[in-house]
Amino acid sequence: MSKRLVIALGGNALGNTPQEQLQLVKNTASTIVDLVEEGYDVVIGHGNGPQVGMVNLAFEYSANNGGGTPAMPFPECGAMTQGYIGYHLQQAVQRELAARGINKPCAAIVTQVVVDKNDSAFQKPTKPVGMFYSKEDAERIASQTGYTFVEDAGRGYRRVVPSPIPAKIVELPVVEQLLDMHTIVITVGGGGIPVVEKTKGDYEGVAAVIDKDRASAKLALDLKADMLVILTAVEKVSINFRKPDQQDLSSMSIAQAKQYIEEGHFAPGSMLPKVESCISFVENTEGGKALITSLEKAKDALRGQTGTLVTK
Repeated sequence: MSKRLVIALGGNALGNTPQEQLQLVKNTASTIVDLVEEGYDVVIGHGNGPQVGMVNLAFEYSANNGGGTPAMPFPECGAMTQGYIGYHLQQAVQRELAARGINKPCAAIVTQVVVDKNDSAFQKPTKPVGMFYSKEDAERIASQTGYTFVEDAGRGYRRVVPSPIPAKIVELPVVEQLLDMHTIVITVGGGGIPVVEKTKGDYEGVAAVIDKDRASAKLALDLKADMLVILTAVEKVSINFRKPDQQDLSSMSIAQAKQYIEEGHFAPGSMLPKVESCISFVENTEGGKALITSLEKAKDALRGQTGTLVTK
């Protein structure tokens, strides 16, 4: 039986514009198909931070500056970015499969992820999205819409949205069916479209962004994957990062990872959610492992030659 890998793609695997992204996903597809050739069944999750901000900004700008277009609700912006990033990824993977003579399907699933409407993240939005505003404009828009704005690094005011914990992946049965047929599946794009379940089967989108590493860890857990692989900009996790005594780690136990977190080694919004996602997956699986490495080194890392392996 093939081993199941859930891969969480970092922002460096995608681009800030559709044109840049089309170029970058060629390298991403090459790595993914390398892993397919190694005999793995691969499921791919990805981020959408820059892209959802870009789509949201475009609609917002047009609506506020005489473009005649409606303001687009945030969950719909998430769905749009899921669609076009998934389209780029599946095209690139299909092209790479064909070039290597591999007959294997690849599909992107528009995926909803249930969050708890009582998640504390909704009381304290932290994820900046969209354009910068003056204080006056931010206050005006907030009074009209109920949006939350914060001052962002001296550059103006930006809307912030919550980043709740993923509770359930709505389309999980579809992902499982495709995986059973050895399809390469692209899912939980941007962490999934955040929804709350009002009654059974009745979902409503909410303005939020789910961390893609946390969503990928939840997916790996639900699929009983053999390994969660988080691909980022660095080859290994480090403690004392960018300091003279920086130490690159080849492995971490859960206990060590928790200790490093307590000591403040991992930056929030950067390495911290990646390590926490690995802990969450490994802690709750029988024999499951997690790996953090760079896109370029993924094949070597899966062979045990590099990367940071997280185990019990």
